[in-house]
Amino acid sequence: MQDQTRDTVMAGIGTQEAGLRAGAVSFTERMLASEGFMTLFREGMGLVEATAGYLDGEGRVESKNLDRNIALAYASESMRLTTRLMQLTSWLLLQRAVNEGELTRDDAEREHRRVVIAMQESSIAGDVFEQLPETLRDLIDRSKSLQVRIQRIDQELKGQAPKETANPVASQIGQLAAAFGRK
Repeated sequence: MQDQTRDTVMAGIGTQEAGLRAGAVSFTERMLASEGFMTLFREGMGLVEATAGYLDGEGRVESKNLDRNIALAYASESMRLTTRLMQLTSWLLLQRAVNEGELTRDDAEREHRRVVIAMQESSIAGDVFEQLPETLRDLIDRSKSLQVRIQRIDQELKGQAPKETANPVASQIGQLAAAFGRK
């Protein structure tokens, strides 16, 4: 009798938990429907405008004054930058369409599968990167920062937890404890 009661209670708890999960709205989904998303959206679109303005104006002039190797690096990095921004813009526009009711989350996910937001490692050496115009370097850094945030949100939307990093302080405390013979 006691086992049967316990099983009934556990089954009820399991049903309640499943119902809560099914009706739960994740923090990420709530953020995407908030002013927080619009801030992210405006930042992304502003970065696209700033990049286009720079590459079509001041950047074009600056690139003509660079040494040949640096000019090649400039061309390569500006292409990577524009590719990254196109991917991020696509993601932002899809999320905005969902927020405005133009697309369902499932429709947006199907569209999003066509665009992969992947980190592109630079193929140029650090010393060459440092010789690129400061404005280009700043735009690249800002785009990478935006990309990291969007990738994190995208992973959470897909139910993929971001990879946890090891706690460096815990590691050092463990080393100190081992050095002094304590656990």
